[in-house]
Amino acid sequence: MSNQNQANTDKAPKIPKATLGNGARVKHAVAVLSGKGGVGKSFTTSYIAVELARRGYKVGILDADITGPSIPFVFDVKGPTYSYPDGMIDPIKSKGGIQIISSNLLLDNPNDPIVWRGAMISTLIEQFYTDVKWDVDFLLVDMAPGTGDVSLTVFQKFALSSAVLVTSPQGLVSLIVEKSARMAEMLSIPLVSLVENMAYVKCPDCGKRIDIYGKGDPEIGRIHGIPVFDEVPFDEKIAQAMDAGNIEDLHIDYINATVDAIINAAKDEE
Repeated sequence: MSNQNQANTDKAPKIPKATLGNGARVKHAVAVLSGKGGVGKSFTTSYIAVELARRGYKVGILDADITGPSIPFVFDVKGPTYSYPDGMIDPIKSKGGIQIISSNLLLDNPNDPIVWRGAMISTLIEQFYTDVKWDVDFLLVDMAPGTGDVSLTVFQKFALSSAVLVTSPQGLVSLIVEKSARMAEMLSIPLVSLVENMAYVKCPDCGKRIDIYGKGDPEIGRIHGIPVFDEVPFDEKIAQAMDAGNIEDLHIDYINATVDAIINAAKDEE
């Protein structure tokens, strides 16, 4: 971190963390972020949730990409949510019991756009944390791209245990993702894994690795001291599961080290 950024961070007023509402429980919150859209952030979030659930944890996903939500589609869940007299709402549960909240679950027509300014989006994201009856060991936050209002709200208001950074091999993507890594550092969010999606493809005939976008470089991870580097190749099983809304039936081992890192960070926090 530059001296100027460190000075700005030190001078910034401390923002109190958001408080969970009546009866809610979130033991550990984990942000999944990237400065760039289209790098597989929602897939990474979803499959981490699936793998954590398989290991016996109670898991939730807060879809913080308010204007571009995809988590309900991946799990094939639909609203409406149930509201209590005290203003709290129930998350929707997937067929495997993963608790989910998303802006799309609040709409009468899921194809309608949400055309809101940043302040309204930030308020809704905070309400997704404070006004939902979570009962989870791990709450995964699928972040919107960039380093603006959404990232600030989650980083400053949520009690995060760790964060996972998602990228792809292209140099332009790496340049933009670097900004998210620096933002996490500025706000003291521990990055435990760098996941590189679309890293390569295997030849179906000979099994040879083909680096379509060039060889990935885990340099961002080394610079920022991120201990885990996972690569996810092009795999038709992933696309099929995502498109069919049955990611809970998918079995892959590409990001097992990331899941281990999240669990270990949570244990260190306890």
